[in-house]
Amino acid sequence: MLDEDFSQGNSPVHRLDPRLKLIAGVLFSAVVAVSSRWTAFIPASMLALGLLFLARLPLGRVLVRLMMVNGLILFLWLLLPFSVGGEVIWKLGPFAATREGISLATLITIRSNIIVLAFLALVSTTPVFALGYAMAGLGIPDKMVQLFFFTYRYIHVIYEEYQRLMKALKVRGFRAKSNIHTYRTYAYLVGMLLVKSYERAERVREAMLCRGFKGRFYTLYEFSVTKSDIALTVILFSGIGVMALLEWA
Repeated sequence: MLDEDFSQGNSPVHRLDPRLKLIAGVLFSAVVAVSSRWTAFIPASMLALGLLFLARLPLGRVLVRLMMVNGLILFLWLLLPFSVGGEVIWKLGPFAATREGISLATLITIRSNIIVLAFLALVSTTPVFALGYAMAGLGIPDKMVQLFFFTYRYIHVIYEEYQRLMKALKVRGFRAKSNIHTYRTYAYLVGMLLVKSYERAERVREAMLCRGFKGRFYTLYEFSVTKSDIALTVILFSGIGVMALLEWA
């Protein structure tokens, strides 16, 4: 099973009702994702950092996850400044970086980091199964909730199968190189993973039907909204409202 590094804790954010976390996280991300004014990013970053501080998450692990996200964003910095038209401010041979391209890359970087920080504080502090039940409690279709559960449960199983196949290849002397044999071997590997995933899905489906599965998960998990939940939610929604006003007022 995948690790849930941040889900264990006793902070006000950890105790917040998962349904309220999902609603606040989605609204916050939506507002930040469409924001373009720098004045809207100031309260957004303050709110995200405040949630992170209130959740008392380990700083080192948070930085590791930010590095992973910014590693992907680095590719945007290698492309956007040279592919977006506009005022040229720097040239390197045939490549010309524009002010508009750099501004767009900066905007995406700030948006991404703010959203990731907020989701680390709100969503990762909740156990995965509690998130699934919260999704069901918010009226999300049962099939989407089941897909969420099964994805979380079996992605680790598929990864273990991949590791087993890779070990079998290495035992047989396989060494990855830039040749047709390597490409063909990896194609066979992907095909075997797909076949084994399908076979396991069939076995799991048959096992569930044998146990009386009727297309719905039942749970004894009960949600309750406390006064502290209401207070924290009011603060969150007020911050989101301030962001929206600064962006569109």
